[in-house]
Amino acid sequence: MQLLRHAGHAWSFSLTHTFYHVTVIPMLLVTVVLAWLARPATKDELPRTFGRFQTAFLAVWSICVMADWLQGPFVYALYEAYGFNSAEIAQLFVVGFASSLVFGCFVGALMDRFGRKSCCLAYCVLYILSCMTKHFQNYPLLMFGRVTGGIATSLLFSCFECWMVSEHTQRHGFPSHLLGYMFGMMFTTMYCVAIASGVLGQLAADQFALTPVSEGSMLHFGGYCTPFDLSIVCLLMGIVLILWLWEENYGSDGGLDAGGVGERVVSACRLFFRDKRMMLLCIIVASFEGSMYAFVFNWTPALTSELVPPPHGLIFSLFMMACMCGASVSTLLGGMMRPDARLLLVFAVATAAFGAAASVAGGTAAPSFLKTSFAAFLLFEFCVGVYFPSIGVLKSEIVPESIRGTMYNIYRIPLNGLVVILLLGNFSLSTSFKLCAGLVALSLLSIAVVSSKILTPPKQAEVDMIGKTV
Repeated sequence: MQLLRHAGHAWSFSLTHTFYHVTVIPMLLVTVVLAWLARPATKDELPRTFGRFQTAFLAVWSICVMADWLQGPFVYALYEAYGFNSAEIAQLFVVGFASSLVFGCFVGALMDRFGRKSCCLAYCVLYILSCMTKHFQNYPLLMFGRVTGGIATSLLFSCFECWMVSEHTQRHGFPSHLLGYMFGMMFTTMYCVAIASGVLGQLAADQFALTPVSEGSMLHFGGYCTPFDLSIVCLLMGIVLILWLWEENYGSDGGLDAGGVGERVVSACRLFFRDKRMMLLCIIVASFEGSMYAFVFNWTPALTSELVPPPHGLIFSLFMMACMCGASVSTLLGGMMRPDARLLLVFAVATAAFGAAASVAGGTAAPSFLKTSFAAFLLFEFCVGVYFPSIGVLKSEIVPESIRGTMYNIYRIPLNGLVVILLLGNFSLSTSFKLCAGLVALSLLSIAVVSSKILTPPKQAEVDMIGKTV
């Protein structure tokens, strides 16, 4: 009851306090309307088992992705509360991305080799370990937590999607047009969960101050540790749901009799260089998602102002509303525009958004400049919402099932490398946003080539021949 009373007091705060607060009601209305318009609807009768499949996937996905969103807004704040300086905190973040960079390709191969369900369970276990380390004011332990968390992040954004695509196309054989609908539902659910997680995490963190268990102890509880405890609860629930609702699937027929991890990586690399569309997809994923991660680190200083102090939790929720609007629009356009056509528009708009942010970054913190930055950020987050379901469908069309998990994690190697460079480069805000605009423009050129159909895909016989090696 105390938590509910605190929540009521917090959200009864004047919605006209700043332009951030004024944005809440219009954004919420637009989000609800678009989500309603994008609700499940089809003229055809759904397959009899589709509802059960959808429920099994979304139940697991929502609780497991909530575990990730609960942590996001509080990682930097927790490290800062422990007394680490900005350089030490940056190193902790880089270690997380570097662990994805080093282990990403092999994690994907293991996922195809030993099963996507098993790797989803591994995600839960690894992230529980990462959350547990957050209770310790100990730099090496926190570094270890960043390593396990980095591997878990690679699993979250690859193995869950791979499991869903394989079940949809291989085990159940559902119509292909329902796959785009599933991606829309997947990411719409994710953004709904993200909005709720930001509020829930903030309320939990505000209940108790961060406190050592005894004087001088490195073990802490309360405060910014609390959202990580909630994350552990979600992950434990995720383990139970995965074991109960999911069946195992693999990267190719044969399961444990399939080729070795090394052979799978080699085969994926051969097809990667043989099919230029896969190379362009890699450029698109690395460039756009790299700019997205750079944005995650830069939006807070870009909106920092003594005249208009930014309400970080509220801004995070608004960003997630914009993402949800984008995911809903992607669902609504699914039957009218191909995913590559949607991505062409998205990358053009995102390039303009970063250009606008770069033009005012590093200047005065006047409200007019802050409004320009905030509007550009909302526009970019809308593009992110359209991007993920669209690129998910495009990847499912181009990347063969037999090496899907391995290829998806190969895509994360240059992505994480780019993020490490952007974080360690110590760029100014203006320079960082200009670099992001350039990266998204590169994605625009790449998707234009893919969309033009000038690249000839390898013949199916060649793909099958490469697939036989795994």
